[in-house]
Amino acid sequence: MKSHHRISKSKSAKISRRRFIGGAAAATAAFTVVPRYVLGGSGNTPPSEKLNVAIIGTGGQGTQNIKGLLRHSDVQIIAICDVNEQSDYSRFYYGGVAGRKPASQLIEKYYADQKSTGRYNGCAGYIDFRRMFEEEKGIDAVLVATPDHVHAVAIMTAIKNGKHVYCEKPLTHSIHEARKITEAARQAKIATQMGNQGHSGEGIRLTVEWIRDGAIGDVREVHSWSHTGAGWAGKRTARPTETPPVPSGLDWDLWLGPAARRPYHPAYAPYNWRGW
Repeated sequence: MKSHHRISKSKSAKISRRRFIGGAAAATAAFTVVPRYVLGGSGNTPPSEKLNVAIIGTGGQGTQNIKGLLRHSDVQIIAICDVNEQSDYSRFYYGGVAGRKPASQLIEKYYADQKSTGRYNGCAGYIDFRRMFEEEKGIDAVLVATPDHVHAVAIMTAIKNGKHVYCEKPLTHSIHEARKITEAARQAKIATQMGNQGHSGEGIRLTVEWIRDGAIGDVREVHSWSHTGAGWAGKRTARPTETPPVPSGLDWDLWLGPAARRPYHPAYAPYNWRGW
């Protein structure tokens, strides 16, 4: 099967555009449907029609996002996309397994449990998000939880298709990419949000208050660091030179996307790409 092919079939319905805002819980990102009173209607009843959401990236964070979205009765996940079929995440803090196959099973089981028949088969699976946008015309909003280097490309593709977007941090790899995305979103008049769950904490808010109040004086220099991936990098000080075979079910070319070409190595995927 070619990498861009659709994995499973789902119903596609003609659905009107709906405005929404992206919401993020403290630990799990999730869309929030705008109440009727915000849209100018009477009462506080949410819209009767569900928001059709597609997921791009079903790894550790993507799977957590899916679990959060499934708790919202106003949301329907109609499509998922990931270049990786399945990986073992048990050695990482997410635990369990993640990827296109387990994500599909999670979604199908949840919706099946809501039906009297106990069966459901309405979420399509894709390897290439470009093909997903071509075939799934009922998508209202997209949640992007891919590795960082694919964020900008996935977001821009969604915007050009007129879809609202929620994307995990960091939004882009460069200021140039961020400006281009901002400009495109404004022109398309779509709603966007970046996942900054960590900034919901009291520590960040206090720091902002101190700076704005002048409590620590004028900030002239900022030092930033990250230990991301240190526990799983194998204490490497240089890029790996080994060239093991690409695991079955992983499209390595699509995983690299706009990144520089390099051989596959488990030091990069499925988890520790940010550590580099």
